[in-house]
Amino acid sequence: MLISEAYAQAAGAGASGGAGMLVQFAPLVLIFVVFYFLLIRPQQKRAKEHRDMLGSVRRGDRVVTGGGIVGLVTKVADDELTVEIAENVRVKVIRSTVTTILARTEPAKNGGSKSTDADDDSTPPAANAPVEAEKPKGFGRFLSRK
Repeated sequence: MLISEAYAQAAGAGASGGAGMLVQFAPLVLIFVVFYFLLIRPQQKRAKEHRDMLGSVRRGDRVVTGGGIVGLVTKVADDELTVEIAENVRVKVIRSTVTTILARTEPAKNGGSKSTDADDDSTPPAANAPVEAEKPKGFGRFLSRK
């Protein structure tokens, strides 16, 4: 009598096997969706903002490199920046190593055309402005020191 009940239970399980598989994989799909919205998507957004920030680096900006060096951008090339870290001390850094722009210069007023005064090596007026650090965004603002 016990064997016939076992066959009857197995026959019923075979007919609803597709629904059973869906119920088994639902937690995995749910975990992936949560990871996407909590981890992957914000990281992609941060990477896009960093890429846009690197593309907008101009001469006269105060930047921080990945090694923690703070300096003034004196020359912008294709993938390299010349950064003045002290008076008459300039280093070349790869653009992707810049982590933060502390202070930005004003865009050129005459449409970006160079004038004769723009070629001298004097520091722009915005470089003497007080350094304003970016405030952390998102959950990081709770962890930062004040």
